[in-house]
Amino acid sequence: MPSLKEVKLKITGVKKTAQITKAMNMVAAAKLRGAQEKMEAFRPYAGKFAETMQAVSSGMTGKFPLMEQRPVKKVELVIFTSDRGLCGSFNSNIIKRAAQLAKECAAAGQEVSYVCVGKKAAQAMKKTGAVRASYAGIMGHVTMHDARDIAKNVADYFLSGAVDRVELVYSRFQSIVVQTPTVAPLLPVQPVENAPKKASGTYECEPSQEDVVETLQPLYLNVQVYHAMLEVSTCENAARMTAMDNATSACKDIVNNLTVLYNKARQAAVTNELMDIVGGAEALK
Repeated sequence: MPSLKEVKLKITGVKKTAQITKAMNMVAAAKLRGAQEKMEAFRPYAGKFAETMQAVSSGMTGKFPLMEQRPVKKVELVIFTSDRGLCGSFNSNIIKRAAQLAKECAAAGQEVSYVCVGKKAAQAMKKTGAVRASYAGIMGHVTMHDARDIAKNVADYFLSGAVDRVELVYSRFQSIVVQTPTVAPLLPVQPVENAPKKASGTYECEPSQEDVVETLQPLYLNVQVYHAMLEVSTCENAARMTAMDNATSACKDIVNNLTVLYNKARQAAVTNELMDIVGGAEALK
């Protein structure tokens, strides 16, 4: 049985750890509120932008470079994770989904390259030797400027003919305890060929449908990348808040177990002292 001093030091250390995890939980909760508000405000915009883009570009497949359909020989995965850890299995779930998708592409005879957004993705995919570009240190503060840089990089690579399809791999926020790894197509831009007619009718474009589509395509890519970044930022804070709450609860359980152990050790020490006293008294007799 460990000594009283050792147990007491362990209890003190675990209590300090609990204070740290509780503080991190509160920080993550505060950040989550702001990130969730931005994400929920942007979701309708991103959805309507995609719907409009698909409707306006309907029937125009192959007329623009970003819509060019080619035999898929090489696929690029844009993986979004956080820059920091301590958020449970959040990052590993995204990386596992990306690895599963890469395995499916390899089975189809397609070569895979990666664009890593977030330090954790870059660290995980570095061993593959297929990381084409990496963006670290930008997920703590998501901006449209960074999303524009990523979208332009990917679009230029697609236009060069070096890659035939681009997929986004990120986590979609469902609730504080549920974040779902998601795969979304980015390039080539896919119009809806047989979309059902809605009450709003068709679009009338000025000066022309081609000019509108040509202008909207780069903006569409920016919006999709920025939306994925907002989703991941929200999921990261939710996952960290949950992980730190679980860690705090675990620390409390450990403290309770160590307290029981400390009481047993103290009781054993008192019993030994009493036995020594009684033994000494009996010896004097």
